[in-house]
Amino acid sequence: MLNSIWFYMIAFSVVCSLATGNLGELSTALMDGAQSAVELSLFLQGSMCAWLGFLKIAEESGLSKLLAQALSPVITRLFPEYRRDEEIQGKISMNLSANLLGLGNAATPLGLAAMKAMAQRNPSQESPTRGMILFVVMNTASLQLIPVNMAAMRASAGSAAPFSILPAVWITSAASLAVCLTACKLLERNPLWNR
Repeated sequence: MLNSIWFYMIAFSVVCSLATGNLGELSTALMDGAQSAVELSLFLQGSMCAWLGFLKIAEESGLSKLLAQALSPVITRLFPEYRRDEEIQGKISMNLSANLLGLGNAATPLGLAAMKAMAQRNPSQESPTRGMILFVVMNTASLQLIPVNMAAMRASAGSAAPFSILPAVWITSAASLAVCLTACKLLERNPLWNR
């Protein structure tokens, strides 16, 4: 579906540029856009490598266990079924930490590792547990304290103050997370949820 949308957008652009006599401008814009995309990718890869390395060091050094202990009151309240599972708590806390730092791409492998550990302890392989559903929802609407990726993109685009978006990011991400958590907890009480 997405490929079809892109195809029609490109075809429409070519037809419009032919009709208006701007085919040269379209070619220039295409090359400039491709170059900008490659430059942005390389810029973000450096940032991502640094943070993924930091998160791996944190996991190997035991910092993830300390983080799990610090976040334990929140994690055990949100995920009561994993109250006694330090491995899952550690993976959830590392994922939450990456999301708090605005590292969505770095949070993805950590989230997959946490979800895999939850799936191994799931008694029913046909349906997810409440914790698995809540975890996916929390990842979708994650709270971001320091949006590193967004700031990196703004810096690469020439922003003089890449972190000036912080108040807006805090308000919107906190509001979306609060709505999602409330919806999940309310739906858990619905009899249809337990079917």
